[in-house]
Amino acid sequence: MNRGANRGRLHWSRSLRFRLLAVTVAGVAVAVVLAGFVLSGLFREHVQRQFEAALVQQLDQVTARLEFDAQGQPMVSAQALSDPRWLKPYSGLYWQVDAMAPDGSSRAGVLRSRSLWDTSLALQVDALTDGAVHVHEVEGPQGAPLLVLERTVRAEGVDAARWRLIVAADLQATQAATAQFTRVLALSLAALLVLLAAAAWAQVAVGLRPLQALQRGLQDVQRARTTQLQGVFPAEVQPLVDDFNGVLARNAEVVERARTQAGNLAHALKTPLSVLENAAREPAPRDGAALAALTALVHDQVQVARRHIDWHLARSRVAASAHLPGQRTALEPVMAGLVRVMNKVHAGRGVDIAICLPDAPLFFAGEAQDLQEMLGNVLDNACKWAQSTVRLQAQAPGGQPLRLVISVEDDGPGIGAAQRAQALDRGVRLDETVPGTGLGLAIVQDLASMYGGRLELDSAALGGLRVVLTLPFASEAAGP
Repeated sequence: MNRGANRGRLHWSRSLRFRLLAVTVAGVAVAVVLAGFVLSGLFREHVQRQFEAALVQQLDQVTARLEFDAQGQPMVSAQALSDPRWLKPYSGLYWQVDAMAPDGSSRAGVLRSRSLWDTSLALQVDALTDGAVHVHEVEGPQGAPLLVLERTVRAEGVDAARWRLIVAADLQATQAATAQFTRVLALSLAALLVLLAAAAWAQVAVGLRPLQALQRGLQDVQRARTTQLQGVFPAEVQPLVDDFNGVLARNAEVVERARTQAGNLAHALKTPLSVLENAAREPAPRDGAALAALTALVHDQVQVARRHIDWHLARSRVAASAHLPGQRTALEPVMAGLVRVMNKVHAGRGVDIAICLPDAPLFFAGEAQDLQEMLGNVLDNACKWAQSTVRLQAQAPGGQPLRLVISVEDDGPGIGAAQRAQALDRGVRLDETVPGTGLGLAIVQDLASMYGGRLELDSAALGGLRVVLTLPFASEAAGP
């Protein structure tokens, strides 16, 4: 039971749909809550200001109607005030005049509106400058919350007489309106949150639908219903589909090449094996000449089988390693090492091998072993036919894609134009007097083609054969 629950939690935690929905809904919820607080606060502040502005007008009206008799006592004519709520008991709108003594004490309710009836507003003594208006919230008649505005005035001719004018209004209606607005706003924002969450779900569902099509396409490939991902995908997904189809095509090509090579190897080995089998069925030779002939026959057929095996092993190794990303081999060390080997192998012929390279280092986009295989065959072939000089050159001409061009020239007899294509065929030897298997240039040509390169034969300026090997070039910044 716990394992099932853990798998469920793991599924949701790794779900792209759940993550997108969770992040979107959480973000929208935070935005909606903040918007609710801001809008509610703005509405409350606006209502409060409007309420205060109306009370200021009432305070100005009471101040304008305030008069003083000959003794400096205040008088306010209730009939001169325009709002009838001043006359209705506990109407929610009140005014009051307090006497302010020089010592800071006060006498509340010297004059008050009829709406106060038999009560008065008890306010703490506040230090007011003449004409300044202060705002308070107090508890009024019957426990109602009131917003109070107060102002201090002086009687003309009586410096010591100060009077505090108070105007108050019931806040219950304002608070009820604010609460009602807050409730409506909360319901509206909640409905908006639900709609936005539904929209987010629809957006995620529509946005992830191509991934479902991609999954179905992968299932079709896995079940061998098709060899490629089929369908039209969004621009963001199409490069992934194209790359995956490229991988599938590459794998299919590798499998087909492996199948072909296996068939070719089996076909190539069939002949020497048949010859060896027939030789084994013959009676045992009794004289030395027949035994020597049989030994030579077995040796030749074993050599033929070995050449074919080496051929196919080289092709298989290169087919598996070609086009792998990040491969890079420096050209100069490989050339120098091959020249040292050739100087030892062909030391008796006195061949001078010269290397001509640019100052900037050159790199082959492939494995060092493959480069040694190709250059070794070409260089060995040149040393066999050269009379005295072999010259190696390399360059990386501009253009796209970048290519590495290697040329090997000798001053030997060369090969006629009509025979150059034949020289690249497997097992063909134009001169049986020179040792070899006839597979060297053919192997080089196959290896170069697997790397997307080519092998060309031409006349050399030295008078012999010029072999031009074009391979993929790796920039100095590439690779590790």
